[in-house]
Amino acid sequence: MSKEAIFTMKLEPQLRADFMAEVAGEDRPASQVVRELMRGYIEQRRQARAYDDYLQRKVEAGRTSMRAGLGRSNDEVEAAFATRRHQATAGQV
Repeated sequence: MSKEAIFTMKLEPQLRADFMAEVAGEDRPASQVVRELMRGYIEQRRQARAYDDYLQRKVEAGRTSMRAGLGRSNDEVEAAFATRRHQATAGQV
């Protein structure tokens, strides 16, 4: 991969000193570590967006289901699980 771009950023002197000390301790170039951090950040953001998209689809599917009369209300779900909890507790005694 061609490395033609130059990225300039302002840092607090202590942050830069700490970072440079850490990369020197690993005997790695600072630019390599920064590239890895950038790639990691990009991947993290892509995964977050993918999850947000997935979650939005699930919510919309649930809303569609409720509009079609296929879902259960929160009260119905709570009542069903209250019954299950009671049965589980009674079975443990």
